[in-house]
Amino acid sequence: MKKIGIALIILLSVLSIVSLFYFDPIAQDNTYHNFADQREIFGIANLLNVASNLPFLIVGWLGVYMTINSKLHILEKLKMAYMIMFCGLIVIFIGSSYYHLMPNNESLVWDRLPMAVVFMSLFSIIVSEFVSMDLGKKLLFPFIVAGIASVVYWHMTEQIGVGDLRFYGLVQFLPIMIIVAILIFFKSNHKSDVYAYTYLLIAYAVAKVFEYYDAQVYEYLILISGHSIKHVIAAVGLYMFLIKKRIALKR
Repeated sequence: MKKIGIALIILLSVLSIVSLFYFDPIAQDNTYHNFADQREIFGIANLLNVASNLPFLIVGWLGVYMTINSKLHILEKLKMAYMIMFCGLIVIFIGSSYYHLMPNNESLVWDRLPMAVVFMSLFSIIVSEFVSMDLGKKLLFPFIVAGIASVVYWHMTEQIGVGDLRFYGLVQFLPIMIIVAILIFFKSNHKSDVYAYTYLLIAYAVAKVFEYYDAQVYEYLILISGHSIKHVIAAVGLYMFLIKKRIALKR
C-alpha cells in the first residue's frame, strides 16, 4: 500500500507542477471581494463575516492551551509544529477579521498569510505522523516558507499588474490531495487517530461548498451568508480535531 501511495504522491506532484506552466498567470478576480452579506451592523462593516471568525480564536487558544499542558495526543517532537498551527489559527482570526472589514487585495494578503502557515504546518504534521517523523520535521519550515512565499509572490504580481495565483493555488490544493493519499495508503507509526484528520478534510470540503454558494445561502437563510457559515464549519472541524486528539490521549 505504501508503494502505491508513494507513486500516487509523486504523480500528483509532477502533474500539479507541470500544470503550472500549462496555464497562463491567473489574477485575483475583483468580484471575489463582493460577498453577499455586506450589512453594516452596530457600525461595523460586514459584521457577520467579521464576527464569524471568532471560532478560530477560540479553537486556536484551546489548541495552544491543550498543547502546552500535554492534554492532546501529540508527540513531544511535534509540539512546535502543533503550536505553530494553533497560533496560526489565532492570527487567522485577526487577519480574516481585518480583511472582511474592508475586502480588497491589500487586506486579503493578511487573510491568506496565516492560512498558508496553518495549512503547511498541518501538512508537515501529517507527514511526520504517517510517513516519516524525520522527514516531516525537516519539511516543517520549508513548507511554511513555501506557503508564505506563495502569498507574497501573488501580492507582488498584483502590484505590478500581472497577478498570478498559480503558485498559491498549488500550495493550497496539492497538499490537500497528498494528505488524502497519505490517509488512505499510509498507517500512522504513532497511533494517531485518522478520524481526527478526516473530520478536518470533511469540514474543509463542506466549508468550500458554502463559500461557493455564498449568495444562494444568504438569499435562502436571509440572516447569514454562505461565507459566514464557511468560517464556522471550518472552525467546528478544527474543534472536532481537538476532541479526537483529546479522546486519543484518554484511551
